[in-house]
Amino acid sequence: MTERYDVLVVGAGPAGLAAAGTAAAHGARVGLLDAQPRAGGQVWRHDVRKPAPRAARDAIAALHGVNLLAQHSVIASEDDALRVETPEGSALLTYGALVLATGARELLLPFPGWTLPGVSGAGGLQALTKQGWPVAGKRVVIAGSGPLLLAAAATLRAHGAKVVGIHEQASSDSVHAFARQLLHWPARAAQALSLRARLMGVPYRFGSIVRHAHGEDAVRVVEIEDAHGTACVDCDLLAVGYGLVPNVELAQLLGCALDHAPTHPHVQVDELLRTSVPAVFAAGEACGIGGLAAARTEGAIAGHMASGHADEARVLLPERDRARRFGALLARHFAPGSRVHALATPQTLICRCEDVTLGALDGYADARDAKLATRCGMGACQGRICGTALAELGRFPRGAGRPPLFPARLATLAGLATSPSDDASRSTT
Repeated sequence: MTERYDVLVVGAGPAGLAAAGTAAAHGARVGLLDAQPRAGGQVWRHDVRKPAPRAARDAIAALHGVNLLAQHSVIASEDDALRVETPEGSALLTYGALVLATGARELLLPFPGWTLPGVSGAGGLQALTKQGWPVAGKRVVIAGSGPLLLAAAATLRAHGAKVVGIHEQASSDSVHAFARQLLHWPARAAQALSLRARLMGVPYRFGSIVRHAHGEDAVRVVEIEDAHGTACVDCDLLAVGYGLVPNVELAQLLGCALDHAPTHPHVQVDELLRTSVPAVFAAGEACGIGGLAAARTEGAIAGHMASGHADEARVLLPERDRARRFGALLARHFAPGSRVHALATPQTLICRCEDVTLGALDGYADARDAKLATRCGMGACQGRICGTALAELGRFPRGAGRPPLFPARLATLAGLATSPSDDASRSTT
């Protein structure tokens, strides 16, 4: 099946919703695709216990004239088209303009015991909890870096978990300096105060990291190190996350230039969010971690641009610049420190899919050589976890991926090999 859109948007999070709604308001035929069954992305993920935030409901309600393509995973790119896998099979989506609103994923860094059952990312456990994972009555330790820890803790507590403690790796001075800057962002300050109020009584420690998780069949005890030494804490679940990294795999596949500074690449765009590939735009976290406000504003800018309305896009530039300054503030105050980078030992698993330890990667010049010799990065995640962790640790830079971007059915892959001479030959049966 082949479908044609004036504007095709990849990612139905805040940036994608804004882009799709804006382009459709200009009369464009818009397709909005996402791998999840519901729109909203990670920020506005459906919570079984409560209704979606008003902003999410309003953004979804604004999708008049937009074809929402749920459970559509991009597998590969073709000439001005994306090959996607759907629950029914596969499809080829052609477009006049493309908006990449692919968002971000959590940065997970290895430490001894991080592969034990019961250990997850902070954002990962929050997402599971929203979808109904039973956490009521369970003792949870949350650690890592950034405001996401507070948001995850609040969600878990609201679902009945006992949050034993929140352990922020950034120093007290760094966190307090960040908090003082929130005076320039009153809405952010109010949000932070609300989260702290909902977490009344939960210890919140700075300069504190999880060194080791212990247990036989699952995590039972964690070793926590801070300025006062090391202590052991009993728990049922451990959630550790060190912020976010942009999802750039599709942009790489399309040939878009990336900006690799400082550690994790993001899509390189000009002031009006044009990438290096004609008719391809990018918005939100794919352009660098900036937060919800930046994602929504950039989504609107990309929607205007993709539908040919640059003047309306320029009006939003001051708002976008202000939101982006907040993202830079986060990066400056919550970047993982050297203690976190030194947690993994030579015996610590790096590639969980293929059981490859950090020590097994010694002596290889780059990620490709290591992959060929050890299979590191050849599992189901296609190196998204281990490759990103190794880049953060300074071992190998993150390499470019190859199609398929995600595991796909053989029938979908067969569609990539067919002749593009006509629509019939492109379809997959």
